[in-house]
Amino acid sequence: MRCVFVQFRCDPGKTYEVADRIYDREVVSELFSTSGEWDLIAKVYVPDDADVGHYLNEQLFGIEGISRTLTTMTFKAF
Repeated sequence: MRCVFVQFRCDPGKTYEVADRIYDREVVSELFSTSGEWDLIAKVYVPDDADVGHYLNEQLFGIEGISRTLTTMTFKAF
């Protein structure tokens, strides 16, 4: 499994709805609300045999109320 972090910017007033929809899909390990430029951040474990872009697109990015995302790939945990 590869760990990636995905930040979400939500349409105004939609953050809690988006968070519920993300959580309901059962593909994120952790989900947090954040301050600043982004509304939510999720820790996602992508299966080794899956293409990261396709996996995230199919599992998360079609959720209504998401206006923008930022995906950060990870390499080594210390």
